[in-house]
Order: sequence, then C-alpha cells, then structure tokens
Amino acid sequence: MSHLPDLISDLALILISAGVITLLFKWLKQPLVLGYIVAGLLAGPYVHIFPTVVDVENINLWAEMGVVFLLFALGLEFSFKKLMNVGSTAFITAMTEVITMLIVGYLVGHLLGWSTMNSIFLGGMLSMSSTTIIIKAFDDLGLRNQRFTGIVFGTLVVEDLVAIIMMVLLSTMAVSQEFAGEEMIGSILKVIFFLILWFLVGIFIIPALLKKVRKLMNDETLLVIALGLCLGMVVVATKTGFSAALGAFIMGSILAETVEAERIEHIIKPVKDLFGAIFFVSVGMLVDPAILVEYAWPVIIITLVTIVGKAFFSSFGVLLSGQPLKTSIQSGFSLAQIGEFAFIIAALGVSLKVLDDFVYPIIVAVSVITTFTTPYFIRLSGPFAEWLYRILPDKARNFMDYYSSGTKTINHESHWRKLLKIYVGKILIHSVLLTAILLLSTQVIYPLLVEKFPAMEMWGNIIMSVVTLVLMIPFLVGLVANKNNSPELFMSLWNDNKYNHGKLVALVLFRVFVAILFVSIVLIKYYHVQYGIGAIIAVGFLILIILFRRDLNQYSKLEAHFLTNLNRREEVDRKRNPLKVSFNNQLSDKDIHLAVVPVSPCSPSVGKSLAELSFRKDYGVSVVEIIRGDHKIYIPGGSEHIYPQDKVVVVGTDEQLKAFQAKLEDQQNGADCFADQPKEITVNSFIVDENFPFLGQSIIQSNVGRRYNCLIVGIERNGGSLTTPDNETVFEMDDLVWVVGDKSRIQQLVKGE
Repeated sequence: MSHLPDLISDLALILISAGVITLLFKWLKQPLVLGYIVAGLLAGPYVHIFPTVVDVENINLWAEMGVVFLLFALGLEFSFKKLMNVGSTAFITAMTEVITMLIVGYLVGHLLGWSTMNSIFLGGMLSMSSTTIIIKAFDDLGLRNQRFTGIVFGTLVVEDLVAIIMMVLLSTMAVSQEFAGEEMIGSILKVIFFLILWFLVGIFIIPALLKKVRKLMNDETLLVIALGLCLGMVVVATKTGFSAALGAFIMGSILAETVEAERIEHIIKPVKDLFGAIFFVSVGMLVDPAILVEYAWPVIIITLVTIVGKAFFSSFGVLLSGQPLKTSIQSGFSLAQIGEFAFIIAALGVSLKVLDDFVYPIIVAVSVITTFTTPYFIRLSGPFAEWLYRILPDKARNFMDYYSSGTKTINHESHWRKLLKIYVGKILIHSVLLTAILLLSTQVIYPLLVEKFPAMEMWGNIIMSVVTLVLMIPFLVGLVANKNNSPELFMSLWNDNKYNHGKLVALVLFRVFVAILFVSIVLIKYYHVQYGIGAIIAVGFLILIILFRRDLNQYSKLEAHFLTNLNRREEVDRKRNPLKVSFNNQLSDKDIHLAVVPVSPCSPSVGKSLAELSFRKDYGVSVVEIIRGDHKIYIPGGSEHIYPQDKVVVVGTDEQLKAFQAKLEDQQNGADCFADQPKEITVNSFIVDENFPFLGQSIIQSNVGRRYNCLIVGIERNGGSLTTPDNETVFEMDDLVWVVGDKSRIQQLVKGE
C-alpha cells in the first residue's frame, strides 16, 4: 500500500474545511476571509473536535507562497501612477493614520507590559487598514460611487506602499535588534532606491516585450509568463536582501502599467484565491483559543484602541487636508479595522522569531471583531457627522466651512509647485539610474575583471571608467539639458518676477552639481585623484556633453521609449472611454463626479428613450455617454434608447448618483423578468402527423420561433439527409423536425398549446 505524503493529506483537509466553512459564511453574508480563519482554527493543532493537520511546517511553506501571490495581485491593483495621482488628501490621511497608530500601538503594547519588539510590531499591525474588507463593505452597501470612497481607496494605495517599506524596516530592526537612526534611514533609502530602479527598468523592458509577443500569447502562456516574472523578481529581491513579498509586489506594480494588466489580473485570480485561502487558513491554525481566553482583556483593549484610534486619526487626516466634516468622518470610519497586512506583518514577526506566541492570536481576534464592526461604522458615519456638525459651536462650524472651502493659490505659486515637482522627479530618477550604473561598475563588473585578469588592473581601471561614463552619458544629458526640464514653465517664472531669477539659477546649478558629483565619483574611484581635480575634470566633461548634446541623443530615444511604455495602458483606456478620464481629472476635488452604472435587464428603464426617462428632471444627473459593448455613444440625444447590459456614464453628486443607480439597477418584477426564457436549451426532434397544428403551413406563417421561443434547425424528408430549412419551408406529413429550445416549450409546440 503506497504512502500518501503528509503535505497532500494536510492540503486536502485545509481545502475541504475551508470550502465547507466558507459556504456557511457566504450564506451568512460575511467576508470569506473570516471563514478561512475559522476553518484554520478548526483544522489547527489546538482544536481536536475535527481531524487536524499533521505537519504545520509544510503548510507554512504554502502560506508563504500565498503571501507572494497576494502581494503580486495587490501590486497589479496598486500601480505607481495611481500613487502619483491619489492627491494630497489621500497622502495626508494615510501618513496621519500610519504615524499616529504606530505611536499609539507602541504605547499600548508598552502599557500592557509587552516587550519593545512586540510593541513595535503591534504599532505596525494597527496602522494598516484592510483593502479586502473595505471593498467588500462598500460593495454590500452600494457605496462604490460615493465621493468619500475615492479618498478611502487613495488612502489604501498609499498605505500599501508604506506597508511594504514598513516590512523592510521591521525586518531590519528584528535582525539587528537595534534602533539606530542612521541604520533606519539607510534602510529606507535602500528600499526607495531599489523600488525606483526596478520600476524604471521593468517599465522600460516588460511592456515592449509583452507587446511583441502578444499575438503568440493565450491565457495559458500569459499565466506562465506572469508567474515566471513574479517569481523571478522574488528571487532578485531576496538576493538583494529584501523579502519575497516586496519582489512580488514590485513585479505586480510593473505589470499594472501594461495593456495586459486587466487580463493578467483576471487569469491570476484563481491562483491568488487558492494560495490566499491557504494563507488565511494557516493564520487561523496559529490561533490558540486558550490564549484568547487568557488574554481577553488585551484583545478588548486593542480592539477599542483600533476602532476609536483609526476612526479619529483617519478622520482628522482627511479634515486636515481640507475636506468637509461629513466626508472626513465617512472616510475615517471606513478605515477603522485591520486586516490582511496585519496578518502578513505578524507572520513576518513569527518567521523572524521576534514575536511572542500570544501576539498572533490577539491580532487575529482583533481583526475578526473589527471586520464585523466595519459595515456598521460605515452606516453610522453619515448620521454621526450630521449630528456632530449640529452640536458644534458656531465658530467651529464657520472655521471648518472656511477651511474646507480652500484658498486659491495665485498663479506663480502654482507654477513653482509644478516646476519643483518636475525637477525633484527628474533629479531623483536620474540619480537612481546613475547610482545603479556606478554600483554595477564598481561592485560587480570591476571586481570580476580584476579577479580574472589581476595583471591588467591599470588597464581595467581605464576600461571600466570609460565604459561607466559612456553608460552614464544619456542620463547626464537628461539631467543637465534644459529641454527635458519644462523650459516653458521655467521661462514663464523667469519672466514673471525678477525675484525668481536667483531661485531658478539655484535649481539649474543644483542639477549641474549632481551631474558633477557622479562624474567625480567615477574619476576618484578608478584614478584615485583628489576631490578638487576630479571635480575640475568632471566640469570639463559636462561642458563637452553640453556642447555635443545634439549628437548625444540617446537619452531622448530612451525617454521616449520609457514614456510610451508607461502611458500605453492609459492611452488605450482613453481611447476606450475618453470622457471618463477627462471628467475624473477635472472634477476629482469637487462634490460632483462621474459614475458608470450598468443597466439591469429587468430595469423598468429598458427600452425607453432618454427623453421619456427624463433622468435630469427626476434625479438631477446628466447622461454623458452610453457604452454598448465596444460601441460608445457620446453625449446621447433624447431619442437614444436604453437597452439591457448598457453601461450609462452620468455626472452628479453622491446623493443624485445613488438614487439614479437604484433606478437603473431596479429589478422589480425580477421573478417574471426571465419567465419566458428557456430554463435549459436542448436539441429535440418530433415527427409531423395529422394532429400537428401547423401541418401545411410554412415556418414563417406558423411563427413557431416567436411563439415558442425555439429555432427549427433541420428537417429530414422522405428518408433524405438533414437539410437546413428557410422561412418558406412548409411542414409536410412525416417530416422529422429538429428543433432547439426548452423541452417543455417544444412539447407545447407539438400539441399546439
């Protein structure tokens, strides 16, 4: 008798228990994540009512794979361009919440008598809200088109990136057991450097590669390629000293900028769901009910701190960014929970052996409780905000109204902000690329060259310095050439005010200084010259670059290629739906926005014209586009009709869009909507006899297709072969008629009922 490996039997137990429990949770309309945790608790080593796993270590391996695919999928939804477009409100909210909850979590852990490392990890876990739970709650409550949900989603995007950086910092602290400021700053700079470098290189190569092989890819090959790229980046990340989760997240964010992003997200979903389920079940396995009973008070205290603290500080962050009180409270209350990132951070602490055994079950318990409270807090947020606004003193209300209305910046301040954003971005990107070339030259290639050819050390210095500077030239050109640094904006500020001249000259000199610094480092490294001599030679080298920059046009080609890859998905989306993109950009900060509302087949609006429906009069919304498959009708007139499965793009406020959405999605009389539709399509046959009611009539005369919702596909006559009849074919005696439709309706056809 063959022996079944423990891994397979354990996996069977996990998936069967997860399937049964999650069906129950689905029936109870609760998040599946909770079902997985409960399944893990029941199948874990601490509960002996049901069969338990044999080897938990093997399951931890699968759970680590689950983390990789969860972070990969999160990266696909993340996109660095989304991060750049979330706006100041989401950034201020996220940073306010993360910093304050880090401090609060640390203090609570300290007051509970926990160790320093336990307290730090507790702060990290409490600072992260749950994307999965929030999306589920918004969907269940029908709030995806509300104004405040956009702020919440933007905040979650920023939190995702902060969580990745936090995992790196916590790993560094756990390994070194030190909290030196220099080491922390070094770790932050290191992770930022590699994030930017991998993103730039990935965007430069991967979208173009996928475009070239697109015709050769089906879903199967695309799945293999996507998973291969994901795991390849995981290997690269671990080789450079980072976690596997960071590598998966980075590759996901790179692929998020490609045209294939949505397709990859779709085909990767079953893999993510499978390994994600195993991960969350493994979370439940680590929960010891006895520990929860023993630490009941810490669970209660941390739960209250999480709900109250995150609701308050998140609301304060949104309010601080200039949003109205109601929007702030709705956003803050939505973020009052912890979820999957708390589990990932806790798992990190367990794997590094710096967390005590009791911390993990406590965090899981807090997450479960806050998951249940999230929908109720979201419902409560609106009425609570209105009540709070009413009881505030007049001065406080007036101050909030004035603060949230915002003060308009004058023109040249706006231009300065744009110019600084461009300059800082350019300098940061070029510095990362130049640093990467320098490190590759000095830390990888040069040592190998010296090791292989020790007698050629002097020539090796010359060769490597020349090669390094040649590789740097395109990016030095991009750094010092003004044509790549928004000259129109620069000149408008130069001509606007003579006091701007000094600041603008300083910006130019700083760019030149950065370029000189990199060239000097190369010269000093390979020729051991003094700093002053190196700087002088570097200045001369840059002068030559500036003089011959028109001939050194490689950078323009590289930049054009990169921008094409970066913007290709956005361009495709703009062609598919130009109105939505432009309107969202214009109206993102106002209490009016676009929403895409699908038309239910059972909606009472189906078949009616826009003039008949009078949406603007009844709901205050304006229909700006109708999407019908691949066909789009922009600014439709009153004569346009609404059809099932249309997507109607409308402009309005939160309240207007909510009422309109309920109208279009109304499925009144839904039970009768599909009453005439076949329950099951089958192929049947019957023989025409003297009792057949349509004997002697043609197919079009009998109108059997419309009457019985069926299709005559063939008739055999006089023993002949099956023929495809036309509408003029007459039913004759002894014909064998083949028909497609519902079996019960075909029986009615034969009887003439």
